[in-house]
Amino acid sequence: MSYAIIKTGGKQVKVEAGQAIYIEKLDAEAGDTVTFDQIVLVGGETTKVGTPLVKGATVTGKVEKHGKQRKVVTFKYKPKKGSHRKQGHRQPYTKVVIEAINA
Repeated sequence: MSYAIIKTGGKQVKVEAGQAIYIEKLDAEAGDTVTFDQIVLVGGETTKVGTPLVKGATVTGKVEKHGKQRKVVTFKYKPKKGSHRKQGHRQPYTKVVIEAINA
């Protein structure tokens, strides 16, 4: 079973063929095919380590859906002052199903 480590959205993600991953939102419609060309490592029978990226390696995937993650609530409070502030945030994501690893 081969795997790869890709860079997307400022993060590194380990992926395998057939796996569904949740990453930072991409500018692609649901059903589109996306290609990741920033591959840090390709593993399997032989391992290729990039310096810093593996040349000629790509990972293709299909966008399944877009959405928002669960709400994260921040609450700032100053004691004895009667001051508080509540703020919520929902980070957008894209669900991608990995189709192939081309090394």
